[in-house]
Amino acid sequence: MKLVFAGTPEVAVPALDALIASGRHEVAAVVTRPDAPAGRGRHLVASPVAQRAEEAGIEVLKPAKPRDEDFLARLREIAPDCCPVVAYGALLPKVALDVPARGWVNLHFSLLPAWRGAAPVQHALLAGDDLTGAATFLIEEGLDSGPVYGVITEQVRSTDTSGDLLTRLAFAGAGLLSATMDGIEDGSLHAVPQPAEGVSLAPKITVEDARVDWRAPALRVDRVIRACTPAPGAWTAFRGERLKIVNARPAADRTDLTPGQLAAGKNNVHVGTGSHAVELLWVQPQGKKPMRAADWARGVRIAPGEHVGVADVG
Repeated sequence: MKLVFAGTPEVAVPALDALIASGRHEVAAVVTRPDAPAGRGRHLVASPVAQRAEEAGIEVLKPAKPRDEDFLARLREIAPDCCPVVAYGALLPKVALDVPARGWVNLHFSLLPAWRGAAPVQHALLAGDDLTGAATFLIEEGLDSGPVYGVITEQVRSTDTSGDLLTRLAFAGAGLLSATMDGIEDGSLHAVPQPAEGVSLAPKITVEDARVDWRAPALRVDRVIRACTPAPGAWTAFRGERLKIVNARPAADRTDLTPGQLAAGKNNVHVGTGSHAVELLWVQPQGKKPMRAADWARGVRIAPGEHVGVADVG
């Protein structure tokens, strides 16, 4: 089939690579979000998908909005049979959905109908799911509600961050998306409607959502930190500034600290929660690079009984 691939971040690149390498389909063009400011200089940088497509000599389309007339005209000229999608980052209007004869097929990182929305992996971790996965489905105008072509499952590990889990799903899902294109082409795959039961929503995780509430049990604190790593980054307040928590782990053997209370040893730093303590492993002070929590604690000279999470930040 002739394909136009839509995707933007690094997590979409494995799927693009799989389709390019398949030898069975022609990736005629790529649709991605416009170049965005990045780095200290805030220079405009092409998305990871755009960079990979350019390396492969594939035409790149960067509409400000997917309903732009110039974009729609070019899409009609290309006349794709199908448009596979991975984390494109913009809602597709019906006028665009109607262009490819076999529709737009999305690779979504959950077991639909669970966790429909922008942040399925983060919400799976927040909820403590033991099992997650990815699904390919035919995009319709509803939110991730279209009929499903195929699924894969993935075990959630106790130490997984959203970055860890999303990386595994990106590579496993790349194979699923490629196989889905094969099945659509030869007629062996037919989309099945999602069940009405089991629907849950996964809205984008905000910076405020990523603020750690030390009054919560250690299990919840651990889930928030892992779900928000690497983005938007779990954080707390310390001496009026934000302190990002890069890596931590529950410390069930320590129950003597009140919520948010810090205790720094020679080689460790603990914080109290609503149950037992959490050990901070790596942190990132505001305006600085990530560092070992013990090194940070020595540098700031934590006072006896000092707490995190109790002061407002700018």
